[in-house]
Amino acid sequence: MNTRQFHKLPKKFYQKNVLEIARKLTGKYLVKKEGQKFLAGKIVEVEAYADKIDEASHSFRGITKRNQLMFATGGKMYVYFIYGNHFCCNVVCDKAGSGSAVLIRALEPLQGIEVMAERRFHKSEITEKEFLNLTNGPGKLCKAFNISKDENGIDLCGDDIFLTEGEKVLRKNILQSNRIGIKKSKELPWRFHLKDNPFVSAK
Repeated sequence: MNTRQFHKLPKKFYQKNVLEIARKLTGKYLVKKEGQKFLAGKIVEVEAYADKIDEASHSFRGITKRNQLMFATGGKMYVYFIYGNHFCCNVVCDKAGSGSAVLIRALEPLQGIEVMAERRFHKSEITEKEFLNLTNGPGKLCKAFNISKDENGIDLCGDDIFLTEGEKVLRKNILQSNRIGIKKSKELPWRFHLKDNPFVSAK
C-alpha cells in the first residue's frame, strides 16, 4: 500500500453532523507518518458521541479542561486516557461549539504491521490470532499506532496523522447498533461497523 496515492480528507469533510461523519468514516484509512515510514489501517468500527442528549459523551455537561477539544471546529483529534490504562482517539466533528466527536473503535491493519506488532506484542512475527487482535479495540489501536496525549489536538489535515479516502463501502454493508461498554444513553444506536469484518471489536 502506497499512502501517497491517497488524498487526505479535506477540512470540510469533518464539519458535518457527527452521525453522518461516523457512517462515512467506515472504510476510510487512518495514516500516521513516523519518520520516512507510514502506519496505516482501515477504519472498520466507530462510535458517535455528542452533547445535549447523549449522557455518555464527555461533552454532555459542557466544556471542561479535559473535553474542550470536542468543542473545536471539526478536523482535530481528541485523545483521552481511560481506566488508568489506555488511550482512545476520536475525530472531532461539526462546527465549533457542537461538542461532538467520533471514537475510532477498531482498524484493519494495512501498513507498518511489524511496528504495530512490536508495540503490542513485543515481537515482529505474530500469529494469525494475534494479527486479528492487533488493532481491534480503541486502546489496542492507539498502542499500535503510538497515539497518546501528545497527539491530542493534532490537525487531521496536517502531515503527521491524517485520514484518507479508502475503500468505497456500500451503505448496506455498514451495520448500525448500540454502543459498547457504556452505562448511560445505551439506547442510542450510534455505533457503525463493517459487516463481516474480522477486525471489528465485538460482533
